[in-house]
This record gives sequence, C-alpha cells and structure tokens, in this order.
Amino acid sequence: MIQGAKNIKESSKKKMIKLQIAIQMDPLNKLHHKSDSSLILAEEAQNKGHKIFIYEPKDLTLIDNQLFAKAYSLKIEKKNKYTFKKGKDRIINLSSINVLLIRQDPPFNINYITATYLLEHLSPKTLIINNPKSIRDAPEKLHVTYFKNLTPPTLISQDKIEIKKFIKKHKNLIVKPLYEKGGKGIFKITSNEKNLDKKIKNTLKKEKLPIVVQKYIPQVKKGDKRIILLDGNPVGIMKRIPRKNEVRANLSRGGNAEKTIFTTRDKFICKKLKPWLKKEEIFFAGIDIIGNYLTEINITSPTGIIEINKLEDTQIEKFFWYLVEKKLKR
Repeated sequence: MIQGAKNIKESSKKKMIKLQIAIQMDPLNKLHHKSDSSLILAEEAQNKGHKIFIYEPKDLTLIDNQLFAKAYSLKIEKKNKYTFKKGKDRIINLSSINVLLIRQDPPFNINYITATYLLEHLSPKTLIINNPKSIRDAPEKLHVTYFKNLTPPTLISQDKIEIKKFIKKHKNLIVKPLYEKGGKGIFKITSNEKNLDKKIKNTLKKEKLPIVVQKYIPQVKKGDKRIILLDGNPVGIMKRIPRKNEVRANLSRGGNAEKTIFTTRDKFICKKLKPWLKKEEIFFAGIDIIGNYLTEINITSPTGIIEINKLEDTQIEKFFWYLVEKKLKR
C-alpha cells in the first residue's frame, strides 16, 4: 500500500537537478527541532544540492503583478539539534524559484488567506506545494464535510439553538475551533452537562466564528491515525495515543506515537480522496482517521514525517523530493 517511501535508490549516473527552493515558514526559533517536518524536508533538499531560501508571509511584496520576497539563503547542520546559517537578506522574484513550499502553521486567518492570494501571481513554472487556491478553499476542518460518507455527524454553526439541538441528538460530542491547529481549543461536551447553555455561549463568544461540533468517536481512546499522502498516494502511517483522561491525541498535547497498520477502511478513504487531491494540486496532505471516520484533511502545513520515519524505518523526505523532481521533469 505504501507507495515507494522505503529504500529510495537514485542512480548516481543520473544528472542531479539543482533546484532553487523557497520555503514560506514560521521563524526558525519557533520550530520544534525534534518533530518539525519543514526542517527534515529542507535538510534533505540541501543534501541533494538544492539551494534553499526562507521567508515569512510578512516578507511578501507584490509590485506590478510581480511577487517578491525578502528572503534569506539557509544552510542547515544537524547533530543533536539543528543549527542554521542564514545568508544576508535579499529581494528575490519568486517566479524565478523552481519550488515553493508553503509551510507556515495556522491559525488560518486573514493574513494566511492574503498570502495565498499573493502567491497566485507566480509563474506557472513555479511548483507551489500546496496550490495556494486549494489551501484557501479547503481549511482542514471545513472541507472534510464534502466527504459525508467518510466523516462522523458534524455541525458547523454559531447558532446557539442549532448547536444545542445537535448536542441533544448525539449525546457525546467534540467541539473544535474552526481555524486552529494542534488540538488547540478542542474539548468534549455531553448533552447532560450542567450549564450547557453557558458553555455554548462562552465558546461562541470566545471564537467569534462558527464552531465545529462533531459526534464523539469512542475509538479515539485507542488512538487516531495520521496518514501522510504525497501526490495522492499514502506513504506513511502512525497512530497517536492520547494521554489518560484526554480526548486529544495530538503529539503536541502529550499524545504518544505508535506503529500501526493500514486497514481496509483506511485504504478505502485514501482511494476516495485521491481524485480530489490530484485535481486540486494538493501534493502533500496529512489526514486524520478515528475508527472508521475521516476527521480532518490537513493541507496547510502537514506534520508527522519524523515520527513515521522512526516507526516505519522509512525516509519520506527522500521520496518527497524524488516525486517533486519527477514532476518537474514532465
């Protein structure tokens, strides 16, 4: 099932493609060195001889329909942890870049959306991972609702009456902010709770946006699955086990990564998603599955490469760049 992520062998006789790669990301001092997928992708690109530039969304400038960024060249070293050597900042025309990775974390807010609009001005010759229009059109907790037969019963609303009716119907539910990441703001709610009205009201007041209310899936106690897909195909999987008395299995919330297998249902879900991922030019995705249900499609800044590599003895980052180079040769 895993599409070639193990034991990538590249012929030394083949001429290596030297790429100019830009990574739109968070500040280096905010990255988690032990688990950040952006760093392992950047390190592998450097090992292949590609030139790396980094910048933040605030560094973008559009002039007469040409998109520029104040960017830094980056060299990476890793011993116990990553160390970085940044070059002098320079203004680069992003249309001269071969590959641009969008890797800044949510919250998915108006600044995030604005950056996707700006990136749409780039030359079609620049491969953007992922397509900025698709990122904008498919927030992780929203677009999953288009796959009704794969997902648990879900309501998205800021109408207190509708939210309460949904809670009364399904008894045990999970409440999520619409545009956050890493399990932030997620909690369980039940229909027989005291002060139910007050909880709903306070959550809506805090978010000032519609919220996601989703039927609770008891199998989450045994973990949720994170599956990495590259170019529409699954290349790695892990199970994240939540801490005791915790409904969030996110590793950032103390969840523990464990080895797992692809079930028939997992394969079915991946197969159903592939045509949409390909159509929308979503090259790098991370989907979450609890029990038999698809709960999220992460395309803004998917994570999990490092943990899956350790569990599966694989090198997803190598396969990532192998597929990118193959795509650029077409």
